[in-house]
Amino acid sequence: MKKKIQSIVYILFILITFFALVNAFKSYQNPLSIYENPLVWFALIGFIAVIVLKEVVSFIATSKITEIENEKAGIIPEDPNLWIKKLLVKFTRSKSIDEEEDIVLDHNYDGIRELDNSLPPWWVYMFYATILFAVVYLIRYEIMDGATPEMEYQQAVAEARIEINKYKATSPDVFDIANLELLTDEKDLKRGKAVFNLNCASCHLGDGGGSIGPNLTDQHWILGGGIKNVFNTVYNGGRDGKGMIAWNKTLKPEDIAKVSSYVISLGGTTPAKAKEPQGEIWVDETVKVEEVEVEIEKTEEEINGNTVKVEIEN
Repeated sequence: MKKKIQSIVYILFILITFFALVNAFKSYQNPLSIYENPLVWFALIGFIAVIVLKEVVSFIATSKITEIENEKAGIIPEDPNLWIKKLLVKFTRSKSIDEEEDIVLDHNYDGIRELDNSLPPWWVYMFYATILFAVVYLIRYEIMDGATPEMEYQQAVAEARIEINKYKATSPDVFDIANLELLTDEKDLKRGKAVFNLNCASCHLGDGGGSIGPNLTDQHWILGGGIKNVFNTVYNGGRDGKGMIAWNKTLKPEDIAKVSSYVISLGGTTPAKAKEPQGEIWVDETVKVEEVEVEIEKTEEEINGNTVKVEIEN
């Protein structure tokens, strides 16, 4: 009676769970998505676990009954692990203790005698494999001049850069810090001002005059001026322990570029309450180099012009 009740409960569980899973698969758009429908996975795992557990219990019970019946009949069952033992003997060629007398060598070292065992097949096969590997390696890298791991790495990096450049070319909205430039468009500066008023004005004041943070309208900079330095300061934060926090987790790179451009546009303005200058006067070295190059070009033109005049006068 007890077994019948257990069987009925088991069958009812299987049927109810099966129909529940079928309805779940029909109802949900993505029934196997563990994030959207975790209950479906719990039901499915439970359904499979119960079936597996039932079969394991049945197998153990059947084996136990068979073992008891064999004991009553005086039948000695075959060792269930016999196939494993046979496999080990075949794979290692080991000799039993009874067979060791056949492979004992004649020489004797202070009572220590040596067995003439053959090498295990697994060791022999591995040795052959190393020889084969060495031959292939020699031909591949020494004779055919194959690519080394370093060369393969460089090739992979080059291919990745090509893919990145292709992606950037087909995605104009992707922000590239390497090509960062000062933004002067009114729309960009307007957005930068909005970001500044929302996140930066509390420390630098709305006009950039400085409060907790430094004055942004003078020529003095603590971590360097220019769009790239200002962007890096906003992106990575100021000085450790006493500077501005890093905004790269809060603001998008596009907005950091716009607010950095807006900060630079504040230079030269007159805030209501300007804080004392901090840092050092920053001079854009690239601009100085460009001015020098322009002066050199003008001087060359004047020299050439004077030379032409001299030649005409002559």
